[in-house]
Amino acid sequence: MKWIAHVASPARRLRLFATVLPCLLASAAVQAADSWPSRPVRVIVAYPAGGGLDFVTRVLAQQLSKKSGQSFVVENRAGASGLIGADAVVKSAPDGYTMLVASPAEVLVGAIAGQKMPYDPQRDLEPVTLAGETPLVVAVNPSVKAKTMQELLAQAKSSGTPMSYGTPGNGSSMNFAGESINLVAGTSIQHVPYKGAAPAVADLLGNHIPIGIVGMPPTVPYEKSGQLRVLAVTSDKRSEAMPDVPAMAELPGFKGYRFTNWMGVYVPAGTPKAVVDRMAADIAAVLKQPDTRELLLKQGVEPVGGTPAQFTAFLASERERYTRIARERHIKID
Repeated sequence: MKWIAHVASPARRLRLFATVLPCLLASAAVQAADSWPSRPVRVIVAYPAGGGLDFVTRVLAQQLSKKSGQSFVVENRAGASGLIGADAVVKSAPDGYTMLVASPAEVLVGAIAGQKMPYDPQRDLEPVTLAGETPLVVAVNPSVKAKTMQELLAQAKSSGTPMSYGTPGNGSSMNFAGESINLVAGTSIQHVPYKGAAPAVADLLGNHIPIGIVGMPPTVPYEKSGQLRVLAVTSDKRSEAMPDVPAMAELPGFKGYRFTNWMGVYVPAGTPKAVVDRMAADIAAVLKQPDTRELLLKQGVEPVGGTPAQFTAFLASERERYTRIARERHIKID
């Protein structure tokens, strides 16, 4: 930009610089997007390894590594119902080399439920794409006598000993699903929060808790082997992965009941739009691959993909629905 220095008037030089600078920045952003990724990318999951979110993240990371030739390294940063991992992403450089694959808890539902958060999800995180969506499941240890959801609710009402259900954490969509069951059915099943789906499923297998409400992927192998019994899925229709398991919406009084666990990709706010768009396009491309789709569908995950604008619209719809449910059902996480 030496030519600017030859312009006689300082005011004119300033005006020319103000005109040229946005063009230079836009060009740099496009070049950054064209070369992304040029080095390894850190992919943070805010829960322990072994859960459904971790499974989807590792599938994505593997396929993105193959597509780009760069390593996508999964890092599990568990704790505080997802807040620790998400906060680590918020505090990272907005350069496209730190991604968060999030559940609804740490980016949407926790805030609606009144959870104190060290960041503002809408201000501090940039939505990239909706990677996938899966129904939750209501699963029980085989020691539980109930063979259907109706029998479980009847048992919960008549049992002299309070029953409990485990979830991946306070303020999670699973927590909302469980409390909505209590409110609709008139039961008082106690919530036991864990630091992720994997430890909740482990305690369910060990019969330390009788009921678990978790994402579908970590329960699929145990349901097939008979180590767990899945009584219902929490979507408004049955899942292809478990077609014989009824949806909660089929039960009397539960019409319109719908809770899903979705997997959203985020980056720190301020990441260049061109990089965000490139990231979304690459993720959508790998999700369309037949082998990737088949692998996810077998675990009950519906691959989605899409643009940042489409994901933002989805989030607005979810935010409105969860806010309404929290208000109508008086759900509050202290």
